Amino acid sequence: MSFNMYVPTRFVFGNGRLDELHQQKMPGKKAILAISNGKSVRENGVLDRTLEQLKKAGVHAAVFSGIGANPTKTEVMEGAKFARDNGCDFIVALGGGSVMDAAKAIAMMATNNGDLWDYVGGKTGKGQPLQRDPLPIVCITTTAGTGSEADQWGVVTNEETNEKIGVGGYDSTFPVLSIIDPELMVSVPPKFTAYQGFDVLFHATESYISTFASAMSDMYALTAIENVGKYLARAVKDGNDMEAREGMAFANTLSGVVMTVSVTTAEHSLEHAMSAYHPELPHGAGLIMISQAFHGFFIEKHACDDRFVRMAQALGMKDAEKPEDFLTALTKLQEVCGVADLKMSDYGITPDEFDKLAANAREAMGGLFAANPCEMTHEDCVEVFRKSYR
Repeated sequence: MSFNMYVPTRFVFGNGRLDELHQQKMPGKKAILAISNGKSVRENGVLDRTLEQLKKAGVHAAVFSGIGANPTKTEVMEGAKFARDNGCDFIVALGGGSVMDAAKAIAMMATNNGDLWDYVGGKTGKGQPLQRDPLPIVCITTTAGTGSEADQWGVVTNEETNEKIGVGGYDSTFPVLSIIDPELMVSVPPKFTAYQGFDVLFHATESYISTFASAMSDMYALTAIENVGKYLARAVKDGNDMEAREGMAFANTLSGVVMTVSVTTAEHSLEHAMSAYHPELPHGAGLIMISQAFHGFFIEKHACDDRFVRMAQALGMKDAEKPEDFLTALTKLQEVCGVADLKMSDYGITPDEFDKLAANAREAMGGLFAANPCEMTHEDCVEVFRKSYR
């Protein structure tokens, strides 16, 4: 048994616990409050509630609302300039995975010179070490999706080079505090509840079949999978089902923790290539599209049969006994959640792109291929796209 684990974030979990933000120790006095460029946190009152909580804590806040659904390098650099111009000494990320991911990169660039891609590995990134510690980060998650409130990584797209790459990875890019209040997730529409929920699931399944898995990561992964199997369909059907929202919020945080102990596989590399070229594609939707063919590849290779059986059981198929049962359980969950028939073509993806996408996945995030339970060649990746295409 061998693993490394470091999860320094203070989690404040439970319904209504946003109202306890002012009771927590703040890492500074002037915050850049990062939100998305959408309307939800303004319209549902969460932004005003957060500003009031920060005021009670003696913190002045400047709101930066320039973050899109797939955060870009340009947005990060604008956020970093905003933080410097306003003299901010920490960052509060209020939103879903995109906002939290961008916040980590903004925290890095608010204190370091140059361009974000100077500090990014993979393809055109220069891979330089940070010269100064990032701003401290506080996360208030409004979705059950990426687990970004629990880990040290974010994902950012360089729109000039069509690279979607993980950034951060430092001890100092872990959030110091994360508020996980399932009540903030009630307003997420069913479609996005499903997309985000499957992102949670695949963080856990990929980390479970990963070559970096251990007894410690297995514990988190299987519990996350069990909660997704039990609660995701309910949360999609009825967004006001608070037990289901709680279960998915819990699974989400666990899926973030598991990624700090284990490592996700190349399924994420392949999807990041898809949404790097087609940024309107939601990350979770892209993962759903390729999930059957991707996991099926390892089942056909008998790479880790017992693990697929165990995941099928965790998803709710208690009598599962063969690895193919995982695909059956996965299909059933996708059908119940109304996402079994997603089409790449609806987002402009065409078959003549498959070779380019497969190459981009390896060039931009090739490190995740080492986590695959058996070798996956360029041609294998192209075949995953081909089998997934509709």
